[in-house]
Amino acid sequence: MRLFGTRSGPSEAARPLPAAAAAPQGDRLVCLQCGMVAGESVTFCRRCGLPVGAQPRADAPLPTCPICYATVDDDGRLASHRPDRRRIDLVAHMAEHDDYPVGDDDYLESLRAGDLIRIDRWQAPFDLVRRYLVTGAIDGGRRRSYQHSAIVTAMSQIKRWGPDAEIFGDQAEWRAARHAVGVLMERYHRVGRTTQ
Repeated sequence: MRLFGTRSGPSEAARPLPAAAAAPQGDRLVCLQCGMVAGESVTFCRRCGLPVGAQPRADAPLPTCPICYATVDDDGRLASHRPDRRRIDLVAHMAEHDDYPVGDDDYLESLRAGDLIRIDRWQAPFDLVRRYLVTGAIDGGRRRSYQHSAIVTAMSQIKRWGPDAEIFGDQAEWRAARHAVGVLMERYHRVGRTTQ
């Protein structure tokens, strides 16, 4: 089923790729304001109303990568991890995470229990812990409430004083949680370091 009209000529399999699809950045195939992938014959994004590949509006909320939580810059692009590419759209950026992972997400998923993650004997919201491991930010992003638990307390203490800090009035529970989070951080980031 085609949403935007019919096409005459050779079949899709027999046709060579258009120049935009062959280009490594593929800017003409992605809306830079919302990150939506557009078809070859589409010239305007149905979500934003902008020409596909046009610079985002100055007042528009920009898309964020769901893998590394990086928000695109004002031009709708991010810096590439590859040295032979400069700035790429969000879709190409997300595809690069196959070669440049932020951490060992398979290991993290093995610790998941529904919406929570189990770290040693503690549990915390999975999304909050993953965001912390990737970005170092504890707030979990906009419109999310700060959630108190031994894990979140341990993450804030590690951010502020480091994993091996001597804290005045420290509690054994906090120390054990800091150790567990420190072990998780080391294990999670090991994959990102070895594949780059």
